[in-house]
Amino acid sequence: MSKVEQSTKLDLERIIFIGRTYKEYLDMFSLSEEELERKKILDCPAGACSFTAVGNELGLDVTACDIAYYYSGEDLKNKGLQDIEHAMEHMEKAKSNYKWDYFTDIDGLRKHRLSALQNCANDMKKSSERYIPVTLPSLPFENAEFDILLSAHFLFLYADRLDYQFHIETINELLRVTKEEIRIFPLVDLEGKRYEHLDKIISYLADNGCTVEEMKVSYEFQTNANSMLKIKKGL
Repeated sequence: MSKVEQSTKLDLERIIFIGRTYKEYLDMFSLSEEELERKKILDCPAGACSFTAVGNELGLDVTACDIAYYYSGEDLKNKGLQDIEHAMEHMEKAKSNYKWDYFTDIDGLRKHRLSALQNCANDMKKSSERYIPVTLPSLPFENAEFDILLSAHFLFLYADRLDYQFHIETINELLRVTKEEIRIFPLVDLEGKRYEHLDKIISYLADNGCTVEEMKVSYEFQTNANSMLKIKKGL
């Protein structure tokens, strides 16, 4: 491991390794499999999501990247199992902040999270080249290397610890490696409030030649987390 990797990666204890399923991704980003066929897709940051594993199994071309991937798949799987149980305990106390029509109950949620983790861990073992360690706001990819980039549960959500400048720098980097469009979900912070600088970011993107759309989606688990930002790059 290089000195750069050692200095930039997070301590494993500070990484929360929990992910969403492939089906959740299609719903969160309002996507159909037909739209993704013959596209090169980047999931950033991907965490323990199974979108890359299941997508590639279905014939899609998906790459995952995350700061967590500086660690071994086995370490991450063990961390993920602990994190899921910790999250489920927390969920019992915070049930009222969530809508329970998608998962029905906490046991249903646990099954989804365990399924995503298992698929992700298995795929990391057999196709490790798909899982690229990165430290945002920098990405090790070529300009316009991917057609579509999906970014879930990171930007905007952690508004309390990621400042506006970090958001701008990261979005610029996401745009650099993307040819066609970026989709970001959700548009609220951890308290379920719309990200305070969202209009400023939309104006910034429009000024830089992008077409930006705030779109409602069918997926809503965290209350008010039911919209995504669709950013189409200018020609």
